[in-house]
Amino acid sequence: MPGPLHGFTVIEACQMIAGPLAGAQLADLGAEVIKVENPVGGDRMRFLGSRVKDISAVFAGANRGKRSVVLDLQQAPGVDLLEQLVSRADVFIQNFRPGVAARLGIDEPALRAVNERLIYVSVSGFGETGPYVDQKSYDYVIQALSGMAALQTDANGNPSLVRNFVIDKVTAGYATQAVLAALLARERGAGGQHVQLSMLDVALAFLWPDGMMQHTFLDDSRVSHATHVADGYLVRATKDGHLALMATSERQFPALCRALGTDWMDDPRFATLPAREQNADSLSAEMSAVIARWDSVALADALHAHDVPCAVVNPIDRVHLDQQVVHNGSIIEHERPWLGRVREVRPPVGYSSTPTGLGRHAPRHDEHTDEVLAEFGIAAERIASLRAAGVVGRRAT
Repeated sequence: MPGPLHGFTVIEACQMIAGPLAGAQLADLGAEVIKVENPVGGDRMRFLGSRVKDISAVFAGANRGKRSVVLDLQQAPGVDLLEQLVSRADVFIQNFRPGVAARLGIDEPALRAVNERLIYVSVSGFGETGPYVDQKSYDYVIQALSGMAALQTDANGNPSLVRNFVIDKVTAGYATQAVLAALLARERGAGGQHVQLSMLDVALAFLWPDGMMQHTFLDDSRVSHATHVADGYLVRATKDGHLALMATSERQFPALCRALGTDWMDDPRFATLPAREQNADSLSAEMSAVIARWDSVALADALHAHDVPCAVVNPIDRVHLDQQVVHNGSIIEHERPWLGRVREVRPPVGYSSTPTGLGRHAPRHDEHTDEVLAEFGIAAERIASLRAAGVVGRRAT
């Protein structure tokens, strides 16, 4: 059965993670997603990290479900071809640095003239204007600027980065949400519109509710300051591994004491929640010392028996073997063209009437150019001529 976006067409002219992953999410929902790439190399993410030929693992995850069309947008005939694609599309997504789309002649006003019902999505690092607009943006840059790196400060006061493309991925989620909202608004009569979002704004929105709790209420005379809610977000060493545990509430902490067999409830430093917040460092040290005497699984079983939330830290190479992951069918192992046997995550949201599923394989560079152009009415002779002129099709790097 088709997914909820079956019948919608998305043209995506994006590189790296945020824009392409939004396109993949829309493809997961059933949209026809056509990825427009440049003639030399295509999306740079193809070659970063573990890869098979011209498809890296990250690229495969952020570009499944799409077809690849190679157009030279530096040439007028390439722009003309893009306009033909856009004329029959519902959504266009680009993440060029601000100003580039206008120089190419594919900015929002230009493509609006081609398709007035178009949802035009601009994804940027910092916004369309401002002091940073000419700077390059990457996930780690936004982590540093937004406060996320500072929030990961260790015991010695050193900030650190979250070691995955967290802002890129959250931006993709916001972009997908924005596309769905804009399509719904269009169906209700609002027409096409220009959707703009920046990684910096997304990072702040993502971080603020808990990460900036100490900097939200500005009238100090009315604020009761407490320990940061994530201060207990610690991984503690066991005899044979590590365990994630946080249980300080008035209900969970006594259960923790019973599970561990401690007398902390009799210690005035730890007997109440305010006392535990005031003596958090001492309590944390004692918890770590006790936990270090347990085997991971035995400790998790004891804590779960007392309804204390915790989890053994799964090594990366065993996450797919976790019994709940297996039960949910979250990870799929199957064959993919070009790549062989792969392990992928299925779309995480279920729909009772319009179910989703893993779409087509991530495309090779230029895999579908001729096929797609023919579907959009370009004659075979014309495609051959454009290929010979270097307007379409990949070039040797």
